[in-house]
Amino acid sequence: MSTTVYDCSNVAERAAGLKHAARALAADGCVVLPTDTVYGIGADAFSARGVTGLLAAKGRTRAMPPPVLIAHAGVLDGLADEVSEDARALARAFWPGGLTLILHAQPSLGWDLGETRGTVALRVPDDDVARALLIETGPLAVSSANRTGRPAATTAQEAAAMLGESVELYLDDGPRGEPGTDPVASTIVDCTGEVPVVVRHGAIPLQRLREVVPAVTAGDEPAAVPPPGSTGAHAADPAAHPTPGEAPEPAAAPGTDGTGARGAGPAGGGPAQPAGTTVPAGGAAPPRTPGPAAAAEDQHLAATLVARSAGAPAPAVDQDRARRGPQAPAGPQPPLPVEEAARLVARGLGTD
Repeated sequence: MSTTVYDCSNVAERAAGLKHAARALAADGCVVLPTDTVYGIGADAFSARGVTGLLAAKGRTRAMPPPVLIAHAGVLDGLADEVSEDARALARAFWPGGLTLILHAQPSLGWDLGETRGTVALRVPDDDVARALLIETGPLAVSSANRTGRPAATTAQEAAAMLGESVELYLDDGPRGEPGTDPVASTIVDCTGEVPVVVRHGAIPLQRLREVVPAVTAGDEPAAVPPPGSTGAHAADPAAHPTPGEAPEPAAAPGTDGTGARGAGPAGGGPAQPAGTTVPAGGAAPPRTPGPAAAAEDQHLAATLVARSAGAPAPAVDQDRARRGPQAPAGPQPPLPVEEAARLVARGLGTD
């Protein structure tokens, strides 16, 4: 399979690249896209085949499910269930941006991201190209555009050197991160319990989180009100818990890569572009303007997403669609505490 690179600094190429990416994702393919942190490899979050291809391209297993990027917070209730007021406050304050929220997934959704045990990690990236694509396609499963265990790609060329033709196209919007700086992950907050718990420190400091929600606790201190079934602090995977400004471990440990890493990737980094030709392209959708009409649209979006997820296939390019109906489980699943489910999701996030 040949691949195509689109120069998103060119208005014409950017629009064509976004349209091509939407078609590729609707056909269960994978694409490389820029985010506000590093380059990511994305697949339709509702395509089991697409997510499987994403994990295979990275060399990951289902035990490391990818997070889901969304265009705006209006989709939150369509994907997450029992969203607390604290979680909503954090989303309002820090989306778009470097905050990932672990939430209960809507039980009606027909998707398979891996071994999430009923949770989903959501983030709104602060990147124009990424959000324009998300508006075209709907929610995307996105992980860092690299082979597991290697540094996250900060350019499309670095991504191409690692992923090659395992993806259909690359959206090149220039380098990400500041040269010479260490990667900085997004902050991950588990909002599945009674008290929000930071399970990985990152781009949003704990102090800023507490300015919005004073009850937020750090992963290394006891919660004021422990979540159900918990004996205190959330047990986060140490490999997915770097301190602010600290680079992820270079080894192939679980949870050390993802689309929240920021900074320099490997020096040099491969060919100027992967095999294929560059196709001219054009402008992208503008960001949504908040207001009463947008709020009403958001509510309709969320309700429609839940209703459609159990029904017939919807158009591929539709922000509130779910293209897969619910799938019957293979067999009885053993019960798992919420905190353990959140830990598994945090592992899959890598440095997102």
